[in-house]
Amino acid sequence: MPSRTDGHVGQERLSAEDAGVTVQRLDLSDGVSVVTTSRATGLELISNAAVTQGSAQPVCELSLTAQSDSGGWLVLALRPYNPEGISFIHKVNLSPERTVWSIEGQHAVEFDAPAERHHVSDYRAGDVHIHLQDIEDQQSGACKVGMATAAALFRLEAGRPRTVRARVPLKSAQKIASSAGDTWEKSLHGHCRLHIPDAHFQFLYDAALRTLILHSIDDVYPGPYTYKRFWFRDAAFIIHGLLCAGLTEHAERALDRFPLRQTVLGYFRSQEGEWDSNGEALWIMRRFCEFTGRAPKPEWSKSIVEGARWIVHKRLSENLDAPHAGLMPAGFSAEHLGPNDYYYWDDFWSIAGLRSAAVLCGLTGEASWRATFLSEAERFQEAVDRSLAEVAGRLGQAAIPASPYRRLDAGAIGSIAVGYPTQLCAPDDVRLLDTVEFLLANCLVRGGFFQDMIHSGINAYLTLHLAQILLRNGDPRYLALMDAVAKLASPTGQWPEAIHPRTGGGCMGDGQHVWAAADWVLMLRHCFVREEGETLILCQGVPERWLAGTAPVTFGSAPTAFGPVSISVERSADTGRVSVAWQAAWHGAAPTIQVRMPGFLPYTAEPGAVSVELEKASA
Repeated sequence: MPSRTDGHVGQERLSAEDAGVTVQRLDLSDGVSVVTTSRATGLELISNAAVTQGSAQPVCELSLTAQSDSGGWLVLALRPYNPEGISFIHKVNLSPERTVWSIEGQHAVEFDAPAERHHVSDYRAGDVHIHLQDIEDQQSGACKVGMATAAALFRLEAGRPRTVRARVPLKSAQKIASSAGDTWEKSLHGHCRLHIPDAHFQFLYDAALRTLILHSIDDVYPGPYTYKRFWFRDAAFIIHGLLCAGLTEHAERALDRFPLRQTVLGYFRSQEGEWDSNGEALWIMRRFCEFTGRAPKPEWSKSIVEGARWIVHKRLSENLDAPHAGLMPAGFSAEHLGPNDYYYWDDFWSIAGLRSAAVLCGLTGEASWRATFLSEAERFQEAVDRSLAEVAGRLGQAAIPASPYRRLDAGAIGSIAVGYPTQLCAPDDVRLLDTVEFLLANCLVRGGFFQDMIHSGINAYLTLHLAQILLRNGDPRYLALMDAVAKLASPTGQWPEAIHPRTGGGCMGDGQHVWAAADWVLMLRHCFVREEGETLILCQGVPERWLAGTAPVTFGSAPTAFGPVSISVERSADTGRVSVAWQAAWHGAAPTIQVRMPGFLPYTAEPGAVSVELEKASA
C-alpha cells in the first residue's frame, strides 16, 4: 500500500466516563477485520478495516462510521506513512468526480461518496491537519520532498451517524488471492476445530489459525513487516502449527521450497551462521511424513541425505581437548541466546535432524543411509552428554546452560529444546527439569518468560515452551503459564515477539508474531493430544475448569503421527462423571492410548476401546 488512510471524528452521545476511550478488536464473524472504536465527549468513530475481493483484485476496505452531537466533518486523511516508515507522496490529485485519490498519477484510493471539501499540504506548509479550516478547496497538490498530505471531508449532521467507505486496490496481492482461493472458508477447510467454554482461549486459537494462514500463502513468514522474510527456525514451528491444525496444503507448499534454499554442500541456509537450520528442516519434513502417512516426495530425497551429511561434516572434532568437542561450531543461532557461542540449541536440533533423516531414509528404502545417520546421531549425543557432564561439574548442578562456557542465564531457554519439541530426552530428565526450575525461579515477569538478552521483553512463545515441558511431565504449573500468555495477548489476539513488561506493548520485531501464534496452536493441541514414543496421550492439559458445564469439550480432527483423531470430553448432567471419547483413522495399527486428564486417575485404553469414564483422583 503506497500510503496510509486515517479516519477522524465520531458518532453518538456517550457518558462522561466513556470519553477518551479507544477500543480495538478482531472480528472473525465474516473473514477477518479489525474494528476500532474511538470515543470522545459527544463523538464516536467506528473503523472497520478488512481485505475484500474487488472486481479485478483484492482491496483493503476501510469503513468509517462517525457521529457528532453538534455536527461537523468526517475527515479521511492521506499521509506518507506506513508501519515501518515513510512511503513518499510527491503528487496527489482528487478526481473530477471527487471520489478517487490518485498518487503519483496512479489510481490509489476511492471513496463511495464525493468529498465535500478537500485540502492538500506539503512539507513546508505542515501537515494537512492544520489546514482543515482553510476556505479554499484544493483539487491537487505536490511536494518536492515527498511529504504531501491530503484530507477529504464528509459532512456530519448533528446526531445522525454517517458511514463512508474507502477502498485501496492491493495490486501486490493478486498472486496471493489466486493461490489462496479468495475465501476464508476455503482456506480453513479441514482445519482442526476447538470448542471450549473458555471464550478467551477459544478466540486466541481461532485468531492464531488465521494468522498462520495469512503468513503461509506462498512461503512462511514470522511476521508481516520486519519479519516478512524466511528463517528455517521460525518455519519449523510455523509449519508444525499448520500441520497440527490440519492445514496440510499450506505446510506442504512451504516444505516444497526447502530444497531450493539448500546450498550445493547441503546447508539449509536462510542466514549464514545459523547451525540449527538443517536439523529443523529435517525434523519438520519428518513430521509432515508422519502426519500424512506418506513417504518423502522423490524431489525431497536428495535434499534429505545432503542435509544430514552436512550436519555430520559440520560437527567439530571429538578429539578436541575442550568442552565443545564434537559439537556444532560457534554461531549466533537463535538470536535470543546472545552473541556467537557453541550453543546446545544447535546440537539438540542437529541430533533431532539426524534421527529424522534416518526415519525418512527408512521410508524411502535407503537402509544404508538410515543406519549411517542413526549411528552419527548416537555419536553426536554421546559428545553432548560428555560436554554436559563437564558443565555440570563446573556449575555444581544438572541444569543445561546455553553453551558449555556460559553460566545459567536466560539463554538457557534454548537448551530446553532437548525436551520440546525434539523429545530427545525423557519427560522427567533431571537435566531438563533442573533447567526449567532455574528459568521459572529467575526469569519470569508478569508470569511470562522474560528474555533479557537481545529481545529485552516477555516472550510468548518461549513461555509456552516452558509450559510444554511442564505439560509433558504432568506438572500442573503449565496452566499458569498459558494463562499468563493469554493475558499478554493484544485485544486483536496477537503477540509481539517481545512484550514490554510495563506497557504490555511490543518492544521488538513485529506486533503480529507468527511463531507465537503457532506455539499457541501447538499448546492447545498438546493439551488434547500429543505423541510420546509409540503412545498417544489424550487430554493431559484439559483443565477441570473447562468442564464446569455439561456441553462437550471437543478437539479435532487432529492429525497425529498415528493418524487423525477427534476427541470429546463431557461431564454427565445426571451423575457428574466425566467421560472421554475419541474417533480415529489410524495409518496402521492403533497406538497405545493413555488418558491423563489433570485431577483424574490415568487410564490406558484396552485395544479397540473408543471411550473411557474417568475416576476422580484422591486429593
